Amino acid sequence: MITFSNGHRFEYMVASGALAFDAKGWFWERILVWLGFIKTELFTIVIKSLTRYERRGNLCWWKPWTWLPFSPWSCTRLIMGGAVNKVGLTNPGIEWWCKYVAPKIDFKKYNIIVSIFGDEQELVEMADMLNQFNIVGIEVNYSCPNADHENQTEDIIRSIKAVKCVTRHPVIAKLSVDQDYLAIARGLQGVAEAISLNSVKWEIVFSDDQKSPLNRLEKRIGGGGGGVSGKPAQKYNWKAVKEIAEQGLILVIAPSIMEFEDLNYVRKLGAKAVSFGTIHLPSYPIWLKPWTIFTNPTKPTRFVRREMKISVK
Repeated sequence: MITFSNGHRFEYMVASGALAFDAKGWFWERILVWLGFIKTELFTIVIKSLTRYERRGNLCWWKPWTWLPFSPWSCTRLIMGGAVNKVGLTNPGIEWWCKYVAPKIDFKKYNIIVSIFGDEQELVEMADMLNQFNIVGIEVNYSCPNADHENQTEDIIRSIKAVKCVTRHPVIAKLSVDQDYLAIARGLQGVAEAISLNSVKWEIVFSDDQKSPLNRLEKRIGGGGGGVSGKPAQKYNWKAVKEIAEQGLILVIAPSIMEFEDLNYVRKLGAKAVSFGTIHLPSYPIWLKPWTIFTNPTKPTRFVRREMKISVK
């Protein structure tokens, strides 16, 4: 369990973007929320990362089918046990969210963390804009594998400290295994209240001769083969979880939860909370199990309910 300085406590988190910009899910998830198969009140929900201004990224808003991870035109493709994406932080910008989305959210019902991405000045501006909303925290995304970003340890520490100076909300630092996360944790002691971990670059997970399913997009725009999440990323992310927990300076949230047994495993590594992300996507291969586009997003709810039943016993 993680307890923020504002009193918010949580053990289960939904990773950035898994339930869209408003915690109610993407179009194929909304009916599951409405029917109660996804119980949003069980989770602290991180919304899809926002930037200071609209960012086109690699996701085509005018082609809705590109949202589907089995689409040949998609910037997200399913791989065995997980997914790889080059979405590139496509979003309409934080002003759009503040004007059109936030006013419609019941912040008493939904425990929302807003994820933000940008340079230091943009992060500070966005953090200040979010002070008007009763969110439970801010996640500073300093680790998107598909976007240019200052990646030097001191730059990251300085920027997150700058965010902390202007926000009234607790701050989570979202890092990646290719960063010096232990040095960053040392520099953010007393500043960030938790560390979360992003997807892992394709080039770290797979050998040089193994092409990414998004290699055509990679050839066209560069930037590597995408961010890998799910089971293929567990080895790398969970190693970071263990090392950050052993350092003992900042609490860590474990990502890459795909099976019920993963919950106890990452807790033994030292994680104080868990994050559900790629588990919301359909199983691979989709043409063999098309129904999993609806059943998989309900797994986190089923896992939490199962743990609750066990704890009662």
